[in-house]
Amino acid sequence: MGTHSAAVEALKADPRIASLRRSLEVYYGNPDRDTAMDAFYARFVRPGDLVFDIGSHVGDHIGSFRRLGARVVAVEPQPLCLRALRAIYADDDQVTLIEGACGAEPGRIGFLVNSANPTVSTASTDFVAAAAGAGGWEDQVWDGRIEVPVTTVDTLIAEHGTPAFVKIDVEGFEDAVLAGLSRPLPALSFEFTTIGRAVALRCLRRLAALGFGGFDLALGDDKALALGRWVGAEEMAAYLLALPHEANSGDVYCVPTAS
Repeated sequence: MGTHSAAVEALKADPRIASLRRSLEVYYGNPDRDTAMDAFYARFVRPGDLVFDIGSHVGDHIGSFRRLGARVVAVEPQPLCLRALRAIYADDDQVTLIEGACGAEPGRIGFLVNSANPTVSTASTDFVAAAAGAGGWEDQVWDGRIEVPVTTVDTLIAEHGTPAFVKIDVEGFEDAVLAGLSRPLPALSFEFTTIGRAVALRCLRRLAALGFGGFDLALGDDKALALGRWVGAEEMAAYLLALPHEANSGDVYCVPTAS
């Protein structure tokens, strides 16, 4: 696997995607970060596996999954991010890029763009409302709206196969993504925010109903499981509710059983 460094450097110099420059600088070119990410995901992803990356942004997780030997189906609605992904993974036939969002049912949806900080663009109007006036979110402005196609996780499974792992990072729309999944999977993760705890609680209820029984989490951008053990949905819900607002965000990891 190459490092994609030439493509990333060219993108950082491209004025058409200047708003992604910071993300490209943060998420590419840091070998220590890559090593930590690969070590973390190796517990879920093995060579030959299929992984869904839902909400790919600039694709650093795609890079990790590919270094671990997985095929990747990546779903991303933002045209600028897709331009970057197509450039970085242009020569990799084990990466399938899908333009659009994932949701509860196929169709189309309005997508709210934060042009200054595309990483928090979202299909959730509730997420934008929750950010208004919240500590740490004061400078965020969603100043654009595009319409994007919507697929479902079930549809992706029907078209590409059953994934060993699904990463869901869609800024407050995670519950809608999980509403489009009707079967348990070996493992998945979903992002949570402290301004959107109700979304995370809906996700936990949905996953428990699907047969997931083990949950742990990583805080912020850390690639380390905070609890170090799989707990039930109720215990995870209580943990999320008790987090201070300043914790801001993280990812909940989910497996079928708590063994």
